[in-house]
Amino acid sequence: MSQNSSELQPSTPAEHTSVAVTYNPAAAAATRKKMFAILVAAIVIIGGGCLAYWKLIGSRYVSTDNAYSAAEVSILTPAVSGIVADVKVVDTQAVKAGDVLVVIDNSDARLALAQAEAELGRATRKVQGYFANDSGLAAQVQAREAEQRRTAAQLLSAQADLQRAELDLKRREALAKSGSVSGEELSNARTALLTAQANLRAAEAGRIQADANRNATLGAQKASTVLTANSTVENNPEVALARARRDQARLDLDRTVLRAPVDGVIARRQVQTGQSVQVGANLLSIVPVQKVHVDANFKEGQLTAVRIGQPVLIKTDLYGSEVEYHGVVNGIAGGSGAAFAVIPAQNATGNWIKVVQRVPVRIAIDAKDLAARPLSVGLSMEVEIDTRPSLAATRAAAALNGGHRL
Repeated sequence: MSQNSSELQPSTPAEHTSVAVTYNPAAAAATRKKMFAILVAAIVIIGGGCLAYWKLIGSRYVSTDNAYSAAEVSILTPAVSGIVADVKVVDTQAVKAGDVLVVIDNSDARLALAQAEAELGRATRKVQGYFANDSGLAAQVQAREAEQRRTAAQLLSAQADLQRAELDLKRREALAKSGSVSGEELSNARTALLTAQANLRAAEAGRIQADANRNATLGAQKASTVLTANSTVENNPEVALARARRDQARLDLDRTVLRAPVDGVIARRQVQTGQSVQVGANLLSIVPVQKVHVDANFKEGQLTAVRIGQPVLIKTDLYGSEVEYHGVVNGIAGGSGAAFAVIPAQNATGNWIKVVQRVPVRIAIDAKDLAARPLSVGLSMEVEIDTRPSLAATRAAAALNGGHRL
């Protein structure tokens, strides 16, 4: 018990070591000033670095995520109407320019071509007849002129016969008074005079008929010459018209086979076999994926330094932020999107509110990047334009509108 009680006795003050803490206001203030100075210096350095980065690097870039992939989509439309006989493609199928896509039944077109070829043959023979008629009419004119000369000679002969008959009658009438000529001979002379007068009238009528025949033949020749003047059988208007109709019928027959105008991918196929289609109907679309570009809608305040030819960095949600495309500014639209809206905003109203407008900027994508990773139309894109002056941008700007930005 004595041992335990000795352990429970309190220790004496000599057994403890005391530590005295002394507060120095001057040292604390100096420490605070030093830390504050360090903080201010850090802020100044960071701010200066940020300002320098913005001035030297950051300010030359403009970016937007209001951008989408686009392409000049080709729409296949028929130039002739008819029943679709065959559709050789489906949506998403890749095609090459010249590939057969749709075939329209060509029965009517073949019949029309056969009819047009027959019309051409008939027109050719008809015009050949014109030229042959010209030759015949020329010969007839010569015959009519010969007839004129013959009737003229007959008229002169009839006039001479009449004069001779008149003289004979006068002589016989004079001799009849002395009884030297019989009554019968005198009667014959009078008959001869009447005959000569009738022959003269007939000769005059023949001359008039010959003149009329010649004039009629000349008129027919002129009318025929009009149909063949300054032309041959090949370039005669009637033959040329028939040939054009034949060529049109042949073209319509060729148009019953619809081919791809460009390389691309089939989209929005709306045509089916057996469907009756009319001229201009939308059958399907062809997206030229190898020529996809980006339409980026920048705010109007971002376009201050944007120029044609400036380099662009492009990203798409399809492949993620790790994949980058390279491109160049290819053009800047002539108006904002609101200006070309179906119902454009009318700002001349009392309740006007200023709205920041967006202007479409067309960006061409590097062909190698597109070949490595193809894009579809309508994909969301992120674009960043490097607006610092460059030789390429300067040359492109100088080539467009005398160096002025569009």
